[in-house]
Amino acid sequence: MDVRFRDRRDAGRRLAMLLTRYAGRPDVLVLALPRGGVPVGFEVARALGAPLDVIVVRKLGVPQHEELAMGAIASGGARVLNRDVVRQLAIPAGVIDAVAAREQVVLAQRERAYRGDRPPPDVRGRLVILVDDGMATGATMRAAVAAVRQQGPAGIVVAVPVASPETCAEFQPLVDEVVCYATPEPFHAVGLWYEDFAPTTDEEVRDLLAQAATGRLEPPSARPPLSESPG
Repeated sequence: MDVRFRDRRDAGRRLAMLLTRYAGRPDVLVLALPRGGVPVGFEVARALGAPLDVIVVRKLGVPQHEELAMGAIASGGARVLNRDVVRQLAIPAGVIDAVAAREQVVLAQRERAYRGDRPPPDVRGRLVILVDDGMATGATMRAAVAAVRQQGPAGIVVAVPVASPETCAEFQPLVDEVVCYATPEPFHAVGLWYEDFAPTTDEEVRDLLAQAATGRLEPPSARPPLSESPG
């Protein structure tokens, strides 16, 4: 069966069908990982009647090999390290701290750019649904989970349109629920499962968050029909 999505908005509408038990609950908060997770999260939040915000995650790249992640940081001060990479490359704590400090500056800039003057959401006692456009290794989502966990939520749900089967399984013991719309095998990469995987822009992120914050959402009658679940 072809489980490819037309684009991120289509993926969000399909993913929302698997989350209907959370619809209308006043304690639910949808937090999307920018940039690509925001169009997905927008559709999920709209379908559930829940508020939408972002949780920003920044990869900590190994110096001179930035594509290799030695960890990540996220909104709220969370830091997650890839212990295997740190140990194998014998990366000193001072180097990790320096990279984290540099990325923290970028993280703060991104949060201001996306949220403006709006304060970050209070997740204490909330059921938080973390949304991205997919998971390959799951490194950024792990940082997001750690960041939310530190703030005392009532529960955490990880929800993505597509992920590798192994990564979905790895998250099961880490959160209250993992919802993966599709877990194709072989998986290869998130972008392969989208017809349109063009980069989400900062402007689009700001626009969707502004729409969600002011309640300027399309009525249900204006939404395109939902596609059926593959399962």
